[in-house]
Amino acid sequence: MHRRSCTARPDWRERVEKIGLTYHSHEASPYWDETTYYELTAAEVDTLEAATDTLHALCIEAAGAVIERGWWSRLAIPPAAVPAIRSSWERDDFSLYGRFDLAWDGRGAPKLLEYNADTPTSLLEASVAQWFWLQDNFRDADQFNSIHERLIKAWASAPDGPVHFTAVRDNLEDAQTVHYLRDTCAQAGRVTQELPIEEIGWDARRQVFLDHENIPVRNLFKLYPWEWLWTEPFAVHLAARRANFIEPCWKMLLSNKGLLPVLWELFPDHPNLLPAHTSPEPLGGNFARKPLLSREGANVSLVVDGRPLAETGGGYGREGFIYQALAPKAEFNGNHPVLGSWIVAGESAGLGIREDTRLITGNLSRFVPHLFWPR
Repeated sequence: MHRRSCTARPDWRERVEKIGLTYHSHEASPYWDETTYYELTAAEVDTLEAATDTLHALCIEAAGAVIERGWWSRLAIPPAAVPAIRSSWERDDFSLYGRFDLAWDGRGAPKLLEYNADTPTSLLEASVAQWFWLQDNFRDADQFNSIHERLIKAWASAPDGPVHFTAVRDNLEDAQTVHYLRDTCAQAGRVTQELPIEEIGWDARRQVFLDHENIPVRNLFKLYPWEWLWTEPFAVHLAARRANFIEPCWKMLLSNKGLLPVLWELFPDHPNLLPAHTSPEPLGGNFARKPLLSREGANVSLVVDGRPLAETGGGYGREGFIYQALAPKAEFNGNHPVLGSWIVAGESAGLGIREDTRLITGNLSRFVPHLFWPR
């Protein structure tokens, strides 16, 4: 695995905007960065694919253990959500996608940092933007990336009927991600409709959720966390399954970092796992402290030899923390990559890489493309 420099396409902004990546830059610098890329070997891609499939299977088994043993408090699951999770799990409700964040530099085994299983983003850039970059620059190379095709295929297994797609109205990245996913659903031949989450209504007489045209919502893809949904005024209606939600309610267990200590307890010393606990004592003075429900690296602290090394702010933490051993350091010319390995319909589907000079990947960290050379 190597980090390479290259020249950006002169019209790269227009090219990525054309495919929907309109959030390609922040105020200070680009978010999409094609002045560099990561080169992997075919064998390294095989390793990532196998590790991703293995980790997904372990997480499914761990979620089953949480349900069977009633470990709800370990994940700060609200009591009102428990029956809905149980029912969703027993029905094996349709799940579309997820993203594992892995630490790896090509040596040893990839290590799980966390599983973004409910509302993962950086999808459009991983699925489409880096593929077009590859075609424009390295036509003879390949890429660990079948995300787009797998998404289209996966929609055939979703529940019958129209699919509404929702997110918060004023979040540009979420809106474009939802727009892209809606397009993959439409390409699968499904009827679709976008709907700001603020405009979802409830019909008390018919006991159904409604869109802005008073049409019942049968299937709802929501780029909105389950733990937020359970705090909404209409949460009382969620347990009655008045709509099919994508991602389903059972994904609350996989998207919660409280699952990391459960994984370590069930599968100690697994090569793809880092030691994780509910208290820092077993890890000595070296660990990452993570809130159970944070996103984009918020409220994470790295501690080395008992002293804070790096930390981020945010509004998470009231739900509790877990403590995870520090991953082996992956560094390329002062940059620290996190490998986002995608799952679609329960199978490994592709890779997106974000990097930062900081030790904690956050919402301003750059997305960089990758490639590998066929055998």
